[in-house]
Amino acid sequence: MEYDYVPLPHRKPLIWPNGARVALVMTFNLETWDLTKPTKEKYYAGGPAVLPDVLAGDTPDFPNYTWREYGQRVGIWRLFDLFDELGVKASCTTNAVTFERRKAMTDACLERGWELLAHNWEQGELLTDFAHEPAKERDIVLRSLEQYEKFVGKRAKGWLSSSLRGTLQTADILAEHGCTFYCDLLNDDQPYLLKTPNGPIVSTPYSNEINDFTLLTRRGHTTDEYRDVMIEELNVLYKEGATSGRIMNVGIHPHVSGRAYRIRALREFIQHAKSLPGVWFATREEIADWYLANHESHIPTGAATKAAE
Repeated sequence: MEYDYVPLPHRKPLIWPNGARVALVMTFNLETWDLTKPTKEKYYAGGPAVLPDVLAGDTPDFPNYTWREYGQRVGIWRLFDLFDELGVKASCTTNAVTFERRKAMTDACLERGWELLAHNWEQGELLTDFAHEPAKERDIVLRSLEQYEKFVGKRAKGWLSSSLRGTLQTADILAEHGCTFYCDLLNDDQPYLLKTPNGPIVSTPYSNEINDFTLLTRRGHTTDEYRDVMIEELNVLYKEGATSGRIMNVGIHPHVSGRAYRIRALREFIQHAKSLPGVWFATREEIADWYLANHESHIPTGAATKAAE
C-alpha cells in the first residue's frame, strides 16, 4: 500500500452529490472480545480499560469484560432506538465472531438496511501482531471476509482493523478480494486513493479524535462537552465544505455512548446536524463508489508531483 502526499491547497474542490457540504458517517462498532487468551501477557482487549490494572490474558477480567459487554446487552439497543426515532442511519463495523456470539446486534443492523463492514476476526486480535507473518495476517483477513459473506449474503466492500492496527499489506489484501474502501488511516477530512498491486482502494478516514473512547473514556469530557466537541467539529467542516466537501466520522462504542447519561449528547448533535442543509448522512460504500468514479475531478493524476515541486 502506498499513497501520495497531496496537501489540501493542491487539490481541486471536492463536489459531493446533490451539493452536500459534509458527508457525515455515524459509526457503531459492534465488537466482541474473548474473555481470556492463552497467554500470561496482559490482554489488550481492543480499547482502554475501565479499571487500570489489566490482568493476564489467561485470567478472566470481569470488571473490564462486563463493562464492555454492557454495550452488547443494553447500550446498543438504546442507540438503535435513538437512531430509529431520529430517522438516521449508522455505518456499523463488526468483528467476524460477532455474527455468531452476538448475532442479535448484526441482525438488527441488517434488518434496518444499514451498512455493515468487516472489522477483523475478534477485537482483541490485532493485525499488527502478525506484521512480520504475512501469511497469518492474510488468513485472519480472509476468514473474516468469508464469515461476513456467509452471514450477510454478499461480499464485504470495506474494512476497519481492530484498534486501527493494520499493516502495510492489509489494504493490498482487501483490494485483491474486491473491497473498495479502507478505514484505518486518520490523516484527512476527505477521501483519497490508496495504491495497491491490485488496483486502487479508497481511504475513507476514521477518526480517533471525534470518538467517544477518546473524548469520554480517555479524556473524561462531560456529556455536554462531548456534544459540544461534535457540534464544533461539524460547524467548522460545514463552513469549509461550502467550497470543498468534507467527511466527518463519529466513532461510537455502545458501552460508552450507549450509557443512559450520555445518549443526550448524540441526540442533540444529530438534531443539530439535521438542521443544516447539505449534511449528507452517508455510508462509506456510497462515498467510495462515488469517489472511485470522480477522483480525477478532486486529485488529478500527477497532483503529488506538483505538490512536491
